[in-house]
Amino acid sequence: MKSLYYRVFLITLAVIFASSVLGFLASNIYYHVKLKPYNDEKLVAIAEHMQNYIESDPAGMESYLRNAAELGYEIYVTDGQSDSQFYGRNFREQDLDKQDIGLVLGGGTYHGVAQFPNKPFITGFFDNRLSNTVGVPVQASGKTFALFMRPDVLLQFGELRTFFALVGLLTVIISILLFLISTRYIVKPITRLTDATKRLAQGNYNHRLSTGRRDEIGQLAEHFMTMSRELERVDLARQQFVSNVSHEIQSPLTSIQGFAKVLAQGDLPEEERQQYASIVEAESRHLSMLSKQLLLLSTLEQGEEALNKKDISLRGHIRQAVEMLHWQLEEKDLLLKLSIPESVSVHGDEVLLMQVWTNLLNNAANHIPSGRSIEVLAEDTQSFTRVVISDTGEGIAPEHLPYLFDRFFRVDRARERASGRTGLGLAIVKRIVQLHEGTIEVSSSQGEGTRFTVTLPKL
Repeated sequence: MKSLYYRVFLITLAVIFASSVLGFLASNIYYHVKLKPYNDEKLVAIAEHMQNYIESDPAGMESYLRNAAELGYEIYVTDGQSDSQFYGRNFREQDLDKQDIGLVLGGGTYHGVAQFPNKPFITGFFDNRLSNTVGVPVQASGKTFALFMRPDVLLQFGELRTFFALVGLLTVIISILLFLISTRYIVKPITRLTDATKRLAQGNYNHRLSTGRRDEIGQLAEHFMTMSRELERVDLARQQFVSNVSHEIQSPLTSIQGFAKVLAQGDLPEEERQQYASIVEAESRHLSMLSKQLLLLSTLEQGEEALNKKDISLRGHIRQAVEMLHWQLEEKDLLLKLSIPESVSVHGDEVLLMQVWTNLLNNAANHIPSGRSIEVLAEDTQSFTRVVISDTGEGIAPEHLPYLFDRFFRVDRARERASGRTGLGLAIVKRIVQLHEGTIEVSSSQGEGTRFTVTLPKL
């Protein structure tokens, strides 16, 4: 398996190679489109200066052309017959067409630089073939000569070209070395993250990563730590869940076994017999409720519950939930305020959503003192429906809020267990809301009350 470090190295080489090729091609295209005509025009002007000088002093033609060659030009002079002479460095290819020589001898101008064919990987500026020249006619010693010339690039720019080639080569080598060193800065935290992932898979949640970086790697490490803490919390919650289930089942079973054993004695007074029988019945109901809620929660967690969604009038739906709690509200003299417009509706499973409203209202009624109030507000928008159930109770301590929707969590364990509650209600509520692709949030202020906000999306 190729390591990330090795892949980055190969990608770096590929990027440098591709950039060099594309840069060369773009520069070559620019030369052929823009610079080549300009270069041809400039060389023709230089050749015409040579023409004027030679024709003004034909006797000095030989000396002048030799000096011009030493200053950085490749020159070819011919009369089209046997009298031909080269000055300066030899041309790589002597591929000049006889028709082009005839054109110049006839008084025309040869534009070989401008007419040089476009080739992707050959730059005409450096190709010193005889056809890549400009030509003008020259009159000297009573004869007509064709003078062809081009700059001697090696003589004019040899050292400079070597300098830039060395700069380019060193730039590439140093860039690769620095990139390989800097890549460790990127790869090393990923390696640590991989190691931490392996530890996490083995159940070790204590591994800590540095989250001081503010780039994407730092954000990844920070998200990993958040995930690790959440997985640790979930694992602890799972262990606590198993422990709680065992306790919730064991406690009533122990009571049932104990009282059943006592009831089996034939000499119990009738009053005690009825008392013990009622305890056995209450514990049996608790076990039955616990098993039903565990089964429902398991079904909801696995997504096996098929939602029968339809449009529901929220006002009428919550009124049904209130009617089921009517005796409880009257018993504690609680005031219930409904602020739900007739037009507000929700799209969801009627049976499951009824459990949401019933559970939230029942929790509020059970946990606030007598004489207080419960308020249900609802608002409808184009994208969601929001339902807020708030009470004027004593509120919930801030340290308990993050765990309210955990299974078997009870703020007051002794009182809740004595009331026969299982501690699964809010966990079921949250799962039902999630199945409807909604959210549920809770906020509370001690001494002022608690507020549950359910947000359900539209169709």
